[in-house]
Amino acid sequence: MDVDTKFEVPVIEFRSLDLERGTDEWHHLCKRVREACETYGCFEVVYEKISTELRNKMFGLMKDLVELPLERKQKNVSSIPYHGYIGPGSLFSLLYEGFGLVDASNHDSVKNFTQLMWPDDHAQFCDTVYTMATQIEELNKLIWLIIIDSYGLRGKWELVMKHWDYERGLHAHTDKSISTIIFDNQVSGLEIEVKDSQWIKLSIYPSSFVFVVGDTLKAWSNERLKVVNHRVIMNGYKNRLSIATFTIPIEGTIIKTPKELIDEQHPQLYKDFDCNLFYLFCFFHIKKIH
Repeated sequence: MDVDTKFEVPVIEFRSLDLERGTDEWHHLCKRVREACETYGCFEVVYEKISTELRNKMFGLMKDLVELPLERKQKNVSSIPYHGYIGPGSLFSLLYEGFGLVDASNHDSVKNFTQLMWPDDHAQFCDTVYTMATQIEELNKLIWLIIIDSYGLRGKWELVMKHWDYERGLHAHTDKSISTIIFDNQVSGLEIEVKDSQWIKLSIYPSSFVFVVGDTLKAWSNERLKVVNHRVIMNGYKNRLSIATFTIPIEGTIIKTPKELIDEQHPQLYKDFDCNLFYLFCFFHIKKIH
């Protein structure tokens, strides 16, 4: 069931003149981002610092990856759930094919992945992924800083590492990570649930990204920030390529709600918890259901 097409997810432009911390423009931007995350659990960010040329180059190279022989793709393995290759017919979807690339802003990590997929080397793939990963990481940290400042929690949350993935065709879910940044090759398919069983499709602008609040960030914020159910629905004959960067805390990270976000109107809702144990619990719970 679709919802009224008048419903629109906020589109927020990150202009350079708004990004100087402490200015009136910065505080206005913080307010807009916070309201979007509290109300919708996501927003579209226009961020032209990451060029359209780099995005297009990235998706061209993704096609090289998808077209590799299956036996080569299956070399991308990991003992950690969701961190390796996931082929069609998995518990996610018959249409889904994903490649997990951990710590993509580390050049050695990207180089190792590249050599695994292309033993004869593919320097262009390696350099492009690394460049994109570092720029996405910068955007992600900027959004975190905005959220932290919006609550007056300057310096309260240590930034953690992130995880790259490539996705296509997913069932409805919320992300278990801290947050996710998604962009695609302009083939629509990403939808969010705005009410029970009411969905709207997001058409992302060529210079835009979607920032999605994860379950872990919701818990950290004492449910001040909202999570949004989302999915990928494919229609037609065009292949959809999307890149999602999932922020995964380093091993042993304990999520603890800051005392500044707990008061009489907002009593503490979650006990402190270990992120990795939470992710493992969710993975095996989903696997059991399927």
